[in-house]
Amino acid sequence: MATNQLKLTNASTNLNHHLKMFLNFMHVERGASSNTINAYQNDLSQFSNFLKLQNQPGFIHWEKVHAKHISEFMILLQDRGYSETSRSRKLASIKSFFSFLLNEGIIPEDTSLDLSSPRYSPTLPHNISVSSMNKLLELPKLAKPSDKMHLILRNHSMLELMYATGIRVSEMTNLNLKDLNISESYLRVIGKGNKERILPVYSEALSSVESWIQVGRVKILGNKFSNALFLNSRGNRLTRQGFWTILKRESERAGILEPVTPHTIRHSFATHLLQGGASLLHVQSLLGHSSISTTQIYTHLTDEHVRLEYHKAHPRA
Repeated sequence: MATNQLKLTNASTNLNHHLKMFLNFMHVERGASSNTINAYQNDLSQFSNFLKLQNQPGFIHWEKVHAKHISEFMILLQDRGYSETSRSRKLASIKSFFSFLLNEGIIPEDTSLDLSSPRYSPTLPHNISVSSMNKLLELPKLAKPSDKMHLILRNHSMLELMYATGIRVSEMTNLNLKDLNISESYLRVIGKGNKERILPVYSEALSSVESWIQVGRVKILGNKFSNALFLNSRGNRLTRQGFWTILKRESERAGILEPVTPHTIRHSFATHLLQGGASLLHVQSLLGHSSISTTQIYTHLTDEHVRLEYHKAHPRA
């Protein structure tokens, strides 16, 4: 009994050590964001725990983990009701990890290479109409004298900035004051993989953020200091979860019945640009997609718009 317990402890130490090495590599060498690191850690820790539960001496070293063990883990996930998208992501995490182990000489061969990801059809991005987006952006007109104006200024400026630039919610909450250049009308964003984007910002969004900085932000901070562009009511940097809560409340106030998430605004930004005639390459650059294939999913959403424009414009239609 004591011998088996010792073997399991050694296995646990070995698995966790190499997992930490990989996460550090992704952070330092690849510049992965904290969200990406957390996703890798969750996926690989789940797989590591699965291996530990096998309670077999062979799992002391990663080189003893074969394709059949990974397949069994994927089957377990399917049995537990994980979606194809989630299973594909977890397998991708395992493949990346095993590639790292091979390059580091920790394993002699990558046994995950022969495994293919679950087939799935990518879900079309959900977007809201221009009229619904305008309802969100015109909420300050519904403000009552009793409402807290500094919070209204903050919420409105965040919504305007997200729709003006299509940035991710994590990119927005990570913004600092110095990232916005009001005089030159641009925003500097650090996206996935620490890649920098310089994004144009339309004048109405700039005015909204400027009002927040000069009035609302000053009121919340008082004598405190912060680099963060957007703050919660206590003067700390606003979190992603905090913005989700604000967006849910604001969309309900605007009378939008369909669900609205931060990604909904990003998807709406891309779709509305394409419907307005922007090129796919231009939208790819604004969204920060490394591959045009990621952006091409939005073309499905604009097909109907193109057909309607065709029938309106063609003299024989």
